[in-house]
Amino acid sequence: MASVVARALVAVDAEKASKQDLELLKKLVMEFKDELDALGVKVDKIDKRVAVLEDRLGGWKLSGQFWFDANFAGGDQAHSSYTEGNNDTDFQKDRIRLTLQKQISDTTSFYAQFRAGSESSGGRPGHGDAGWLNLRQVYVDTELPYGVGYRVGRFFLDFEGDHGLYVDNDAIFGDYRVDGFQFTKNWGSFAAKAVIGRNTDYSNPVENGDEFLADITDSYMNYALDLTWQPNEKFFAGVNGVWMQEDGDEAWSDADLDINTYSVYASYSFTPAITLQGTYYFQDLGSDVVRYGYLDRQTTGNVTEDSPQAWRATLDLGQDLLKFTGIRFEYMQQDNTFAGVRDPYSFGVDSAKAASISDNMPWNDGTSKLFFIYATQKWNDKWSSYLRYQQADFDTDGLDDAKGYGAGVTYQYTPAIAFRLAYDQVDYGSDNLAGFKNDKDHVFQFRTAINF
Repeated sequence: MASVVARALVAVDAEKASKQDLELLKKLVMEFKDELDALGVKVDKIDKRVAVLEDRLGGWKLSGQFWFDANFAGGDQAHSSYTEGNNDTDFQKDRIRLTLQKQISDTTSFYAQFRAGSESSGGRPGHGDAGWLNLRQVYVDTELPYGVGYRVGRFFLDFEGDHGLYVDNDAIFGDYRVDGFQFTKNWGSFAAKAVIGRNTDYSNPVENGDEFLADITDSYMNYALDLTWQPNEKFFAGVNGVWMQEDGDEAWSDADLDINTYSVYASYSFTPAITLQGTYYFQDLGSDVVRYGYLDRQTTGNVTEDSPQAWRATLDLGQDLLKFTGIRFEYMQQDNTFAGVRDPYSFGVDSAKAASISDNMPWNDGTSKLFFIYATQKWNDKWSSYLRYQQADFDTDGLDDAKGYGAGVTYQYTPAIAFRLAYDQVDYGSDNLAGFKNDKDHVFQFRTAINF
């Protein structure tokens, strides 16, 4: 059997073999490693055609991303919303990520991702950027009895992203890190995921700094459960709940600061190029979240709504259907006390340069309505582009509707190096209430992206 495996290692073409074939061969290599060694076959020096296996079996795998942005901002505002430090010109390392992986055994793997640049600390000399790497994620995946997947460490809780319910920026709720445990289990067309964690980086709406405010990063237990049913390739639906329970021992320990969030979602693909999706959220906010929290300090009216709702409907048309472009339409409504992501459709996903039509979203008992169109074009292996338009109605006297649009073109110079030129503009309206943004802001951005 070891001789058969040895011949397969020489003959297999990793570029043509299926993932299942490579996984099976990997299992055989692990099973007969000692016998292969006795035959003189060095598993860690097999032919480049099976580099995929070598990456997983031969030790540590290092990969990474480096983005450098040159931003040229301007507009009617005294300070730009697109740049750190509110400068009109901003050159900086927008993203540095280093990923370290190791396949420990057939069922156990290690993953760690370090980050630096503006997405982790400061971004400019003298503004908190000490140049070190921060742990973005670090976890071990393994398998427990009865086919239960087990993850322990620091990882992201992002159910919408897991199910492909958003593509730009950002989830209605979620997409934040926790330190803890994750369990997964599949029963045919049913799947379940449970998370127990804390030390989240979720920061809405209760913040540290005032007497009755809790530091949500380390004063909350985080429990989550996601249940999904997918009977076929066209359709899936599910429900989930996230229970954030405040258990700090500070002066606010007797306050009701819990945040409970529930959602249902569904997706149906009429064809591979036409997909309709929907997500609905309902929250139960503790009375003191509304009374003492961030909601009360940044409101344009009396806040009493402690059971806010949010929902989004999406129609996605692929480029295979329209030939010249793929286009995505999204409509979202969000009660203004909903404790979720406050900058959907922003420009600058991974940095403080996140100018958004939602910058003026108030904390009050109204409902904001947002509309988003995102078109992407893949012209050939080298050139691609995008167009985006978004608008928001905040349902608040004294706040104008906001709108924005952007365009970008990317040239893939080599498989590892790409250049992108993008333009984005946001119009906040005029004569808005004191403390809110007014007039227009825009940026030209030139990005050099390197993947290795």
